[in-house]
Amino acid sequence: MRPNQISLETAQMISKKLKMPLEHVMHTPPHILMEKLKLVEENEGSEESDEGKE
Repeated sequence: MRPNQISLETAQMISKKLKMPLEHVMHTPPHILMEKLKLVEENEGSEESDEGKE
């Protein structure tokens, strides 16, 4: 399997956001990365909205 065709900066950003090693990000299928990023974004959004309610 070929590594993902994304820039180093993008791979580093994804790696930090998902708390995954850079090597895993480069070899994880793109559709799975997008799904994980979506879940992280939804969780961050719900945490922010929960803080605003208090």
